[in-house]
Amino acid sequence: MITKLLIANRGEIACRIIRTARAMGIATVAVYSDADAKALHVRQADEAVHIGPSPAAESYLVGAKIIAAAKQTGADAIHPGYGFLSENADFAQAVIDAGLIWVGPKPASIRAMGLKDAAKQLMRAAGVPVTPGYDGSDQSVERLTKEAEAIGYPVLIKAVAGGGGKGMRKVDAPADFAAALESCRREAKASFGNDEVLLEKWITSPRHIEVQVFGDSHGSVVHLFERDCSLQRRHQKVIEEAPAPGMDAATREAICAAAVRAAKAVDYEGAGTIEFIADASEGLRADRIFFMEMNTRLQVEHPVTEEITGVDLVEWQLLVASGEPLPKRQEELSINGHAIEARLYAEDPAKGFLPSTGTLEMFAIDDGYARIETGVAQGDAISPFYDPMIAKIVTHAETREQAIWRMEDCLSEQLVFPVRTNAPFLLRALLSEDFMAARLDTGLIGRNPEWADAVALSQAARDQAAHAMLHRQPSDASVQTPGFRLNAPDRSEVAMMLGSEIVSGNASRPAAGVLQLNDGETVWLNEAGETFALRPFAARGTGQASAADGAIIAPMPGKVITVDVAEGQAVTAGQRLMVLEAMKMEHALTAPFDGVVEGLAVDAGSQVQVEAVLCKVMPASKE
Repeated sequence: MITKLLIANRGEIACRIIRTARAMGIATVAVYSDADAKALHVRQADEAVHIGPSPAAESYLVGAKIIAAAKQTGADAIHPGYGFLSENADFAQAVIDAGLIWVGPKPASIRAMGLKDAAKQLMRAAGVPVTPGYDGSDQSVERLTKEAEAIGYPVLIKAVAGGGGKGMRKVDAPADFAAALESCRREAKASFGNDEVLLEKWITSPRHIEVQVFGDSHGSVVHLFERDCSLQRRHQKVIEEAPAPGMDAATREAICAAAVRAAKAVDYEGAGTIEFIADASEGLRADRIFFMEMNTRLQVEHPVTEEITGVDLVEWQLLVASGEPLPKRQEELSINGHAIEARLYAEDPAKGFLPSTGTLEMFAIDDGYARIETGVAQGDAISPFYDPMIAKIVTHAETREQAIWRMEDCLSEQLVFPVRTNAPFLLRALLSEDFMAARLDTGLIGRNPEWADAVALSQAARDQAAHAMLHRQPSDASVQTPGFRLNAPDRSEVAMMLGSEIVSGNASRPAAGVLQLNDGETVWLNEAGETFALRPFAARGTGQASAADGAIIAPMPGKVITVDVAEGQAVTAGQRLMVLEAMKMEHALTAPFDGVVEGLAVDAGSQVQVEAVLCKVMPASKE
């Protein structure tokens, strides 16, 4: 049995593996880059080894450094997690050659499924249904053009070594084929070092259905049923669930049996996923579900399978890697209820899903009805160097509807600030009429761009914040105490700061249904998935910074690229003081009125957090 495990990964998957290893009595070793020196997975592991600079290409992707760390610490096994080196057959072989246990499939199995064209040919020979198309060796433009015409438009061009939506183009008409082919090849060459492609028939109403398989070194292979991963944005999964809605018993038996045949065809050991594309124009039918590819590793969305089967897939990985047989036979596995997973990313949907980085001043997700998989805690930083996932939120219930409501509760109560997240986008998708009715296909998000719209703080939410502030700070000078007004209800007006904006709320009748959490002088609110922070407005002379004081406040995290004034300099209203670069855009910060610059706290090049006071403009004294 494995005694000490090195995890060749970071973030939430590293924390996930550490949790199971600890429960099994296995010691753990984390590896980390400069950016991750204080990361949660480093803090949770029994030991940690520094492996290089922040860029993944200089740390997490350098197999020799990881193997050296395992040797240095006396680890006897390496778990690759997912991403990074998890499907790198050469690294897997190097681990084995170093006398270590590789927690994953055999290198030959990884290679067999590594190229989409070869994998499709192998699956076809194994009796696994594949999408109609062309995956031959003749890669000439003339042959590919001819094959596309034979398949019939629209067609899909896919890089044979691709993944994550890269090197993939849909072509609707013959006139567009040559340009799309050239673009696809160029992207594939840059991303994977291989510009070969295959062609597939474009599937109408496509649903992404995948089957979790597991094999051991004793010749046994089982499936753990299917997942639906149809809700995607630009070929990246957003919300996954298990089992697939609308899957009848006969179709499930057919697709799962095909997945087991696929795994046996490559003598598979460990956890793997067989991905299928389904033509769901007439519902899920066994004769309209086709093999796409195999992922020879643990999947991001594996928790939904764990929730409905009661199986710990990481535990199974460690047992199988240690040479033990699968803990359960196929007839011992069954589906219990329904599970949904939502991927919470540090990104701003309203700004084209640009990544959002910075320190998590507030990070709170209620796990009362949800399983939270995360690699960060409050006070940690979201780094620009890696995948921007903050957490995976997983709910499980007896029915799909109940699992959706539990996910709604969680997304409606989580608090993440000042880093922006895709939570409002997730909430809109989850509660959309189509998702609720399980009318799913991979184009659903693309047809609903309004799901990415920004959320504005309502007056009802401002009133809720005002109520909290009034009752916590009854003597604050900014609070107008209740008073009698003829033929009108009493009001308690509270002035508050929302970023650099002064807003007010009526504290006498707080709105119901808006989550609030008081922390110091801040009221945190979640409205429609978005987190807002409201702070008391301080009148001039209190010593607290506010826009009304002349404080120049950073509207978002960013970098100061120019400072146009000096300490003590006289300025006029509207004069540019400095320029802040954030989200790849420049924001000029100007003087609110005539005055003198005081407390200049930044230079060109300074990195600042949201609502940081950069300087103040004090009114010029009147002679």
